[in-house]
Amino acid sequence: MGSKELPFEEAMKQLEAVATKLEKGDLSLDESVTTFEEGMKLSKQCSKLLESAEKRITVLLKDGDKIKEENFIQEEE
Repeated sequence: MGSKELPFEEAMKQLEAVATKLEKGDLSLDESVTTFEEGMKLSKQCSKLLESAEKRITVLLKDGDKIKEENFIQEEE
């Protein structure tokens, strides 16, 4: 993985591929550690992208004659 940030969807696809490789269990210890490290980088990137998107999402509420902007906070399940 280069230093260029991947789009969220591509990063998730690669993260799923990493998980599949690790679940198979046919990698050497060294390959497993390297693959796990790659997965952690992808996971951090996905989290960063989600956090950035969350900050940009706003909900406009009409309050009388005024329109106010509030941060959108997704409820955790």
